[in-house]
Amino acid sequence: MNAPFTPQHPDEAPTMAWDAWGTEDRRIELSARVLDLLEQALGVDTGRDRVLPEADVRLSPGRLRPEHRDELARIVGRDHFADDDRTRLRHAGGKSTLDLLRRRSRAEQDAPDAVLFPGSHEEVVAVLSYCSTEAIAVVPFGGGTSVVGGVDPVRGRFEAVVTVDLRRLTALTSLDPVSGLATLQAGATGPQTEQLLAAHGFSLGHFPQSYRHATLGGFAVTRSAGQASAGYGRFEDMVDHLVVATPRGTLRAGRAPASAAGPDLRRLFLGSEGTLGIVTEVGVRIHPVPATTAFRAWSFPDFATGAAALRTLAGTGALPTVLRLSDEAETGMNLALHENIGGDAPGGCLAVTTVEGSEAHVRARAAEVAALLAASGGTDLGDGPARAWQHGRFDAPHLRDALLRVGALAETLETATTWSNLLSLRASVTEALTADLTAQGTPPLVMCHISHTYPTGASLYFTVVCAQSDDPIAQWSRAKRAAGDAIVAAGGTITHHHAVGRDHLPWLEAEVGDLGLDVLAAVKNAIDPRGILSPGKLIG
Repeated sequence: MNAPFTPQHPDEAPTMAWDAWGTEDRRIELSARVLDLLEQALGVDTGRDRVLPEADVRLSPGRLRPEHRDELARIVGRDHFADDDRTRLRHAGGKSTLDLLRRRSRAEQDAPDAVLFPGSHEEVVAVLSYCSTEAIAVVPFGGGTSVVGGVDPVRGRFEAVVTVDLRRLTALTSLDPVSGLATLQAGATGPQTEQLLAAHGFSLGHFPQSYRHATLGGFAVTRSAGQASAGYGRFEDMVDHLVVATPRGTLRAGRAPASAAGPDLRRLFLGSEGTLGIVTEVGVRIHPVPATTAFRAWSFPDFATGAAALRTLAGTGALPTVLRLSDEAETGMNLALHENIGGDAPGGCLAVTTVEGSEAHVRARAAEVAALLAASGGTDLGDGPARAWQHGRFDAPHLRDALLRVGALAETLETATTWSNLLSLRASVTEALTADLTAQGTPPLVMCHISHTYPTGASLYFTVVCAQSDDPIAQWSRAKRAAGDAIVAAGGTITHHHAVGRDHLPWLEAEVGDLGLDVLAAVKNAIDPRGILSPGKLIG
């Protein structure tokens, strides 16, 4: 029997700004060259001030009854209950472009009536039980990084809505080095997880762009895919077990490496987006901290040639840890933004690979990857561009903040499909976005990359930049509808890893069908019969 494990706690995680991604110390300022590029190529008026002081923000008035306030404060402790405007504002939504544009609006903004910071699984269960009895809507909140409306404080038919923030639940509670398993509380962020595991010589290896702020619970309930998915898989592939607080009590899903004991209940909660319960504990598969990493970048003459090369790697199973391919537009923009990207990169499409692990594994796998990519039409660019990508791989949201500040509209969307449909889907989405935004008088730059590959297909991740119109919220909402319609019509999934939230709900029926929606509703009714959890998200 294993010796008792003393829970270990990480350093405190930084809190993101109320009106931007990340923290002030990582703020990006655009160079004069980039500002000129925005003005000349996209017609962006970079001279207008688009920042709203926090003192000018107007929040919806709190509606929590005094007796509800008192009881919820008693459950979590009065020091861990907040209904002041500063705290409410920081839980008023996620970090999509629409969220950030709303933060800049002088119109009244929705906000939770109170924010609770429970310190244990038992407190979460007690909160949900009470809120179910009293018909109070509950929104789970991890890092607040949702870009699809997943943490919006929607009250729906309920009089009041509270947010449950898991930032106090961050401990490493067990470690099994023999089996390669660790259990952590669901509020631990990506850096906190790596800090705790590194102290024992291990790593999780899950590095999505939201890594610095998103949490393990968030990774689980959105079926997150990290940048090293080629080597370590999606987050759902890493999950050993989940502990979930529901309005009806506690549910534990998963207890062995594999089982035939009926359907895998973990799969109900992986991707459930807080609509079925609040994940409070996550057991994950871990691996030793890699001994070394090999970096290599490649150039392909066009996107089709590069995609075919990635398909070859996926088909042979000779995958590196990281495998990415930018199209011509994204490659050109990266070179324009980063003069010191390294290497003598020609035009065409840039691919980035990394291989990590033991010295012997890295040597052998890197050589195999290089031989296959060279045979598939790739030109070796050395390690410079790959190291530059690694250095700035979490910074794109900060760049988006900078673009929004100067009057550019910048947003992302993602999908996935089979290899045979990949180029057609990319063309359809690019054409839909270009046509819609051009018709609105703001012709865009639409960029795309592949960041996740599978034996049968791959993801497509789009970035869109154009000038903001007088009503940028309506502008992007219309363009997003055009893109969503194009994705469904072209046979792609409405979301590969951003989740459904509120933003993708209009297309969910097309994805899963009427019967699929009925199944989801039936499960929710069994677990959350009063429907208090995350109204308006995923299940509607």
